[in-house]
Amino acid sequence: MSGTIWYVTTDALLADCRARLAFDLLSNTWNAVVLWALREGPRRPVDLREQIGGISSKVLTETLRRLQFNGLVHRQAHPGAAPPRVDYQLTALGRSLLAPIDAVGAWAFEHGDDVMAAQEAHCTATRGPSSQ
Repeated sequence: MSGTIWYVTTDALLADCRARLAFDLLSNTWNAVVLWALREGPRRPVDLREQIGGISSKVLTETLRRLQFNGLVHRQAHPGAAPPRVDYQLTALGRSLLAPIDAVGAWAFEHGDDVMAAQEAHCTATRGPSSQ
């Protein structure tokens, strides 16, 4: 039997589920980070790298292209500027993801210690007495 609860399908196969699309977008390590970094307005890639930290130019470029492909960011070239520059900014669609990103961040802040404790407990349990 198939049914729908709000927007999440209860079908066994979720290959084309819109919720899965959203989860895929948010599950990439850098997508949400870059979207969040763009929340206050257009930014140049060099400024994004500085703000985010720990992201290579290559990974940032791949992430910005992926977000642009999905309609979440807009790339604005300024060829007449000296030197030429490119800015990225959120689209309305990208801006609509800020609230869910904020909610996930709030959940992580509230429950992050519990998750890390569960991970540590699992690692301790799977090591067994002989390796301790």
